[in-house]
Amino acid sequence: MMVRIFVPLDSFAVASGADEVARRLSLQAASRNEAVTIVRNGSRGMAWLEPLIEVETVDGRLAYGPIEPGDVDEAFYEALVSASGHARCIGNPEAHPFLSRQTRHTFKRCGIIDPLDIADYERHGGLAGLRRALAMGPTQAIEEVTRSGLRGRGGAGFPTGVKWKTVAEAPGDRRYIVANADEGDSGTFADRMLMEGDPFCLLEGMAIAGVATGATKGFIYLRSEYPVAIDVMSRAVILARRANLLGPSLLGTDTAFDVEVRVGAGAYVCGEETALLDSLEGKRGQVRAKPPLPAHKGLFGYPTVVNNVVTLASVPEIYRTSAEAYEELGIGRSRGTMPLQIAGNVRFGGLFEAPFGLTLGEIVDDIGGGTQSGRPVRAVQVGGPLGAYFPRSLFDTVVDYEAFAARDGLIGHAGIVVFDETVDMLRQARFAFEFCAAESCGKCTPCRVGAVRGLETMDRIIAGSPGTTQLELVEDLCNTMKFGSLCALGGFTPYPVMSAINHFPEDFDTAPQRLAAE
Repeated sequence: MMVRIFVPLDSFAVASGADEVARRLSLQAASRNEAVTIVRNGSRGMAWLEPLIEVETVDGRLAYGPIEPGDVDEAFYEALVSASGHARCIGNPEAHPFLSRQTRHTFKRCGIIDPLDIADYERHGGLAGLRRALAMGPTQAIEEVTRSGLRGRGGAGFPTGVKWKTVAEAPGDRRYIVANADEGDSGTFADRMLMEGDPFCLLEGMAIAGVATGATKGFIYLRSEYPVAIDVMSRAVILARRANLLGPSLLGTDTAFDVEVRVGAGAYVCGEETALLDSLEGKRGQVRAKPPLPAHKGLFGYPTVVNNVVTLASVPEIYRTSAEAYEELGIGRSRGTMPLQIAGNVRFGGLFEAPFGLTLGEIVDDIGGGTQSGRPVRAVQVGGPLGAYFPRSLFDTVVDYEAFAARDGLIGHAGIVVFDETVDMLRQARFAFEFCAAESCGKCTPCRVGAVRGLETMDRIIAGSPGTTQLELVEDLCNTMKFGSLCALGGFTPYPVMSAINHFPEDFDTAPQRLAAE
């Protein structure tokens, strides 16, 4: 009987030695001349257990983790292939509390399938959404995503159906679909996990967007810091063409749609859609003034859908089931599920997909298990380096676009970074300015100059300059950046700065005098 062992190729696992684990397991099998297949799957999202090794049994899978290369000895191998007891066995992974409480919609196949086996993808529900969209035609396909209530998961939360409809109706003899895979926010990894663990899902979502809008060409703009995702997505595109998931005849129809993978040079600002489009065109990545919107004049001046990876990857399941089934999940105007990425000083870090509606406290204390250090949680930053810092007094905030906005925060890409009581919020506010100064494209003065002046002002406070006067300057500067910047990089930098000042004022007290900036 062939034994199938699953060793993740996801970056979580690879960084923890998964490649070497796979090699040693192969050597053990070869030395015994046993029929063992090593499947390099994606991650289940339980980062603290990576590499999480699974073996297929007649009763389902058994998981073992974390398994380091040095753990792959004769005793472990024998326990693995016989599915017997072992100290690192966690049982059925889907019964683990971290997974069993989730509503896996977009990430339902991650960690389960072979990411580069399109037949495996189809056995687990893949391609059903594209077939339904092709049968619907463009008008009904747009109506379906509109009724679902899906909003952009890249941060802005713009209704996906409205964007698609705008592109479909815009004048032009060609249209494009662009997947924004330039995931640069700290504490975010959902795009990467999806591309490494279920790449055909993204391609199917892009193809559905093409069917709905009349676009025949798509681009995946991938950041250079994701070598595993680049490799997996590039191979997936080739395999998809062979299977007619891409190409001149989608699934044997007369509809055409193809995709290219393009790798960016590593500029954070290229996560902004217009800077991304400039980079795709071979120019320096700089923010464009709007209007015109990319939906009217985007890539090469043609109507363009720019959606992030999770948005497009959410689409196939909506079409496979129904818009109504998706719309039933969530609260308020925030419908469906959100992949929460829990990171920082936290016990159980990883990806947790759930409908909108959980509170920040539930995520940090219950799901995340509090801090890894064992110290009390002091602050949580949601939404990447441009997100606000929330104190415990705001942990009743519900994960909902409007609820976060009402408290001067943003969900962004749903990266949640936890800090314990040792965090220095003055240093964190300084970092926000430092980050903006380093990553600004330089197009607009409020961002280009404001970030540098903010950094200088923070250094004066750290050096002991009278805090009240300097903080007045910071607030005035933040207002200028918020309302005068061309894009969210300069416009959102005030969120972490002002939230740190407002919620943690004690850290900005200059008596006794603070240490000079390093």
